[in-house]
Amino acid sequence: MATIEDYAASFDLEPGYLNWASFGPLSPTVRQENTADLELLATGRSSSIDNVVEHASSARSLVAEVLGATEEGVTLQPSTTHGLMQAVFGVTGGLLLSRAEYPSLTVAATRAHEALHVVEPQWIDPPAGYVTPEVVRDNLASSTAAVAVSLVDFRTGYRADLAGIRDVIGDRLLIVDAVQGFGVVDADYRAADVVCGNGYKWLRAGRGTGFAWFSDRALAELTPVFSGATGTDVALPIDEVPPASAGANAFTVSVPDHIAAARLSASLREILDVGVQQIEEALATRTREVLFLAERYDIPTLTPRESVHRAGIVTFAPPAQDVAALAASLANHGVTCTTRSGTVRIAPHVGTAADSLVMLGDALADFAHARTW
Repeated sequence: MATIEDYAASFDLEPGYLNWASFGPLSPTVRQENTADLELLATGRSSSIDNVVEHASSARSLVAEVLGATEEGVTLQPSTTHGLMQAVFGVTGGLLLSRAEYPSLTVAATRAHEALHVVEPQWIDPPAGYVTPEVVRDNLASSTAAVAVSLVDFRTGYRADLAGIRDVIGDRLLIVDAVQGFGVVDADYRAADVVCGNGYKWLRAGRGTGFAWFSDRALAELTPVFSGATGTDVALPIDEVPPASAGANAFTVSVPDHIAAARLSASLREILDVGVQQIEEALATRTREVLFLAERYDIPTLTPRESVHRAGIVTFAPPAQDVAALAASLANHGVTCTTRSGTVRIAPHVGTAADSLVMLGDALADFAHARTW
């Protein structure tokens, strides 16, 4: 089993990168796996091709292990959004979600309503953007069939209480966009019915590495709207169109990208080798260091102070007139982050070293100094 120090040492990118919530530069292990599998596919040998194809099953098994679920419920998807659309379009009845959710959810809910007229978005506007169990409870209606929420909110970094939400929604479906927390947050995924994610952020696996897991309740209640040739129990449905599978593969369209599955498998092995809980603890330290710098230079944040309610995202919310100056100072000091909608999002990772935090501190110090003049 690898140590957290071993894992941190595998981060070989340039200092100043604090944008993991946007994109995760590929790990050395993922890059090596990708190159090796490309070479295998170039041989034309059946054994080599089969070796690469087997990564799909491996990826599903490893996703299930992180979720604490069964492999039978896991599907590989091109992206988080593909998985969420499979779930959202399959809902019949009211779908409760925040207007402030990432567009993967809000657009899917709207398009499903417009196209099928069986999904009814039930919008909520939670205080501070935090979708808490209390907010969900106060907005539930008798027609609510499902609740959709992000495990970690992309704007604020707020970490949802999945178990608490489960307690208040009863047997309604809980659909979770886990892309901002999967692999770095030791979440209670057993509270959910659908969990969708992607390896291109915190897992360092690149794009195309999406997945979706469906519980038995989800399989019983969701309609597989986007169900393609792989969505039946017939290996290759030639000259017939059999019914959709009763299992999770009903929510697939085509054969997965096996190179992407190989990258996802490689990244998940790294995660499991060191342990999600150890990664979460190390990332919490980095997050605290960023929050300390924000406090030191009197920069307001949207991110909760309680560690149980946050993950790897810290969002600065300076006065509107200061946003451009803060963004410019960060850029001038070589800090890579995301500036959007009047906020600056900082997202460190376990491998974020002291030099990157020094660069961040210097940028904030210069910004604070200029602000006093």
